[in-house]
Amino acid sequence: MENIQAIKQRFGIIGNDQKLNRAIEKAIQVSPTDISVLVTGESGVGKESIPKIIHQLSHRKHGKYIAVNCGAIPEGTIDSELFGHEKGAFTGATSTRSGYFEVADEGTIFLDEVGELPLTTQVRLLRVLENGEFIKVGSSKVQKTNVRIVAATNVNMFEAIKKEKFREDLYYRLSTVEINLPPLRDRKEDIHLLFRKFASDFALKYKMPTVKLTDEAVVSLLKYRWNGNIRQLRNVAEQVSVLEQNRTINGVTLQNYLPNNNNNLPAVVNNSKSESDFSSEREILYKVLFDMKSDLNDLKKLTMELMKKGSDTDVQKENEHLIQKIYGEEKDEEFEAAVEDLEVLSIPEHTHTDRSEETISSFEDKYDFAEEIEEEETLSLHDKELELIKKSLERHSGKRKLAAAELGISERTLYRKIKQFDL
Repeated sequence: MENIQAIKQRFGIIGNDQKLNRAIEKAIQVSPTDISVLVTGESGVGKESIPKIIHQLSHRKHGKYIAVNCGAIPEGTIDSELFGHEKGAFTGATSTRSGYFEVADEGTIFLDEVGELPLTTQVRLLRVLENGEFIKVGSSKVQKTNVRIVAATNVNMFEAIKKEKFREDLYYRLSTVEINLPPLRDRKEDIHLLFRKFASDFALKYKMPTVKLTDEAVVSLLKYRWNGNIRQLRNVAEQVSVLEQNRTINGVTLQNYLPNNNNNLPAVVNNSKSESDFSSEREILYKVLFDMKSDLNDLKKLTMELMKKGSDTDVQKENEHLIQKIYGEEKDEEFEAAVEDLEVLSIPEHTHTDRSEETISSFEDKYDFAEEIEEEETLSLHDKELELIKKSLERHSGKRKLAAAELGISERTLYRKIKQFDL
């Protein structure tokens, strides 16, 4: 069995990071077997190297090796690409076609971006993994294949399973052994080494001197986050090699090739609310508004009943309860004023027709939900109320407390009415 350094040289892998070495070691160990392997890691970390190592070190190395980018094949044709189709199976199927699983029999298939597979295709793939059987599109004949599958993804598979975008049973079949490749920002000691290798390759390709970085530029190179990983680093090295006349690159020059210069910033967290979150908040708001409208309508109804019945203690209490619901448990000044306005309506039973137009009008203005009162009825209420207050004050020699008790209202309300009517 070849050692790690020999494998790196054979497959052009640059770096001495411990996590990288561990990934290569696992690939070497599983290659003689036929178990399925799932390679994970961010986009651009070089996941495509692992399945090549596994295939070349396995007993299948003389069979076909087919790499399939699952994310690049349209959903409507991916089943045909993987499993083949019969003539006339769908519009455009003018002849029978063999799929990758039939062509790669006794070989290896690398399914890149496997997390992008449609759910219907995942079911077909699961059957291949379990018993090596597949059916062409438009056929009823079961065919057998002996293919080893190595898959790769940059998707968080547990999140995809939770969202029901990937089958849990398929994930566990694919990830018999999982190999994770670290992002470039976690391989600080390899970044400059990789840049020098890329710069050397591009100097040879474009027949020009190799670019070199100053110490300041190396510091900038190591501090940058490299969200695009090795692929991004390679692109930067190529741009610098082609565009810069001066072959010694300082930190300022290099910064021009590093997008956004977000060197040490943490990954951006998406705090935006989804459409479903806004929809849920709207539903809660609508419910609160409808409940409030219902309370106000009930209070309006009870107010009208109170005007018809005169002194009705139960109705008054129910009205007070509704106001308390609107304003909260504690009675503040506005609450007290609302209750006192209701008390004015609760004049003793023998004068139940004497109701105040001014009080009702004030009540309507304050809460904006009382119904209009007919003009001639309100005029009568005004006169009767004025007459009652005058008589009560005269009977008790101007003593407001006794007059208020007789009228069935608070002394505060009576004082306000005295000022209002200029008595």
